[in-house]
Amino acid sequence: MKNHNFKFKNNILFVENISVSSIVEKLETPLYIYSKRAITEAWDSYYQAIKNRNCLVCYGMKANSNLAVLKEFSRLGSGFDIVSGGELERVLAIKADPKKVVFSGVGKQSWEIEKAIKSGIKCFNVESESELYNISKIAKNIGVIAPISLRVNPDVDANTHPYISTGLKENKFGISINTAYDCYKIAVGLPNLEIVGIDCHIGSQLTEIKPFIDSIEKIILLINKLKASGIQIKHIDIGGGIGIQYKEESCISPKELVDKVFAKLEDNDLGDLQVILEPGRSLIGNAGILVTKVQYLKKSEDRNFVIVDAAMNDLIRPALYQSYHEIVPVIKRDGAKKEYDVVGPVCESSDWFAKDRLLNELYEGELLAIESAGAYCMTMASNYNTRGRAAEVIVDDFNYYITKKRETIDDLLRLESTIS
Repeated sequence: MKNHNFKFKNNILFVENISVSSIVEKLETPLYIYSKRAITEAWDSYYQAIKNRNCLVCYGMKANSNLAVLKEFSRLGSGFDIVSGGELERVLAIKADPKKVVFSGVGKQSWEIEKAIKSGIKCFNVESESELYNISKIAKNIGVIAPISLRVNPDVDANTHPYISTGLKENKFGISINTAYDCYKIAVGLPNLEIVGIDCHIGSQLTEIKPFIDSIEKIILLINKLKASGIQIKHIDIGGGIGIQYKEESCISPKELVDKVFAKLEDNDLGDLQVILEPGRSLIGNAGILVTKVQYLKKSEDRNFVIVDAAMNDLIRPALYQSYHEIVPVIKRDGAKKEYDVVGPVCESSDWFAKDRLLNELYEGELLAIESAGAYCMTMASNYNTRGRAAEVIVDDFNYYITKKRETIDDLLRLESTIS
């Protein structure tokens, strides 16, 4: 297992000190299970990196926005990186500090901007000149100064999947580094804006430090140019993106990254800047599994299909990114191995979790655990094929807590009506 809080005891899979099978007996499948201890340990890896430094961690809640998960990060001291008014409402619902919230996203609506200003967030990461004007107008209308930073696109290749790369010039995110200076000058002249920072986020699931440093070097040149023209920056937001181990990836440690970032800033006389980090996947990705049941075994001319009760509507990453997730039986046993395609019941050929995967011979009715399912899994779930979304639970030592109930058909139909 990718996280030691998920381990086998006498060949039975446990999350901390409770067996997966015992939870499924009560709650059925598909089921997301998270480990509270794994969340705390992931947070501690960042805390040890930023301790005694002017640094703020803002959890990227798009990775997993379950209220119980957010509450735990807030309790540990995290701020939040949000990308919608809905995510802001989640921050407010758990009574977290809005002054530790940064608001990213290319398409912020006016009501979202107004709500964020009135809530007193730390800053907006502005992603276009048009957004800059809109924030200024809204702030002026309500008589409040809005804190802003510009999200600068440095045109750096993050060496990740193209769908989760965000720092190249062809990506929709941020303001080109070639025009960012002019945009800052525009911001200086607009009413009710306070320039507080600069932001850069180049992508997700990064497994090497060089792209981070390449982007920071470009940002430092811009900061110095701004300083020379009288524009003072209080913080640099380097985004998130540290990858996790899905298969055999070698991963960056938070301390390794933070040490290099602060060294780079200090070498350029910018050591007084606050550094903001926006980790998501690296805080929650390997803290969760998706448990599913084998419904049918089906053999074709050249394939052994395992049809499970989870589907792409529950976990879309393999269909969307061709992502790898380790899959293990909940009851471990020895025996002959076979190649399987693990697929779901949704009516799409892309509805699969693994192809040509070598597993011990499987049987109908047994449980499988899909690993590394804490990030970008439940938050991207849907109701395709009129399927209710899975339940979620958090395990804390010998106990588990239902943090989101399973959706029912009544839940899905409640908001709909016919014409007559």
